[in-house]
Amino acid sequence: MIATVIDSSPRRASGSLFGLAYGDALGKPTEFLTVAEIERRYGPAGPRELAGDPALVTDDTQMALAVGWALHDAPAFTPEAVEPLLRRRFLDWAVSPDNNRAPGMTCLRACAELSRDIRWQEATVTGSKGCGANMRVTPVGLLDVDLDTLAGLAQLQAGLTHGHPTGLAASELTTYAVRLLRDGTALKELPALLAARAREQRLVYRADWLGDLWQVAGAGSPREFIASGWDECLEALARLDAALAGPDDGGDPCRHTGEGWIAEEALATALLCALRHADDPVDALARGARTAGDSDSIAALAGAFVGAAHGMSAWPSGWSARIEYADQLTALGAASD
Repeated sequence: MIATVIDSSPRRASGSLFGLAYGDALGKPTEFLTVAEIERRYGPAGPRELAGDPALVTDDTQMALAVGWALHDAPAFTPEAVEPLLRRRFLDWAVSPDNNRAPGMTCLRACAELSRDIRWQEATVTGSKGCGANMRVTPVGLLDVDLDTLAGLAQLQAGLTHGHPTGLAASELTTYAVRLLRDGTALKELPALLAARAREQRLVYRADWLGDLWQVAGAGSPREFIASGWDECLEALARLDAALAGPDDGGDPCRHTGEGWIAEEALATALLCALRHADDPVDALARGARTAGDSDSIAALAGAFVGAAHGMSAWPSGWSARIEYADQLTALGAASD
């Protein structure tokens, strides 16, 4: 399938990284609230203004920065070069005093095992497909690398903590979506392009990046292992298509595509928010933050998508000076713009 290219916007990489952080910050205080509670606190449109100076983010942005810096420091984009850098950044995050934002238990458990200096395939949590696998993958999509390297990097960074095949597949689809948008693909074209990618990659096990993960996970074969993850992503994308086929009811998008605690649902629900508000990026963030599910991760991914589509011009001008880790977001974004 050929994507239609639209006019480019300036600083798409920065727009994506800052969008992720903005969505994360808006969703941080709403993550464990009901929609009714969110609307009582913020009004029917949900949160639309950053709170605090700096406006604090969660582990979603912290771990995206960890991935971004590991890639920035890598002498080559190979598993041998990148894995130890990812491991070091993840372990530094795990013991940081700033790691006090309700971090995911899968990440903490895997990091504890990684700190023992064992193979990552033995350290990872093979039973978890939590959205921690793809909430942090955006920096991979901003690299100028071929699609095989893009896929390998996306799956490797996911696999260090979330060894479930759906976590791997959803991470690749998330980073592929960022790549497409950064390169000028229209948001409305993403669902079909992502489904096509899932079907193409369904039986592709990237042994050079994943090693014997399929055996550690107890699967019958590499293809059987990875296909199960792609199939779950295709099911989530089908639910997205069904939601988009009808009018927007203005309600909680989680009712259509899932609450986002798991990887394929976080991807689908974030895409639903981005597509429903493709022309109003702040609305996309607010829609993601006004959910009964994993609001910070949904809004963060929605921000990464619309930010990649529109660039830094998508966001209110004063926000970039107020968001936590603005210096790091600026440096990493500038390196990829």
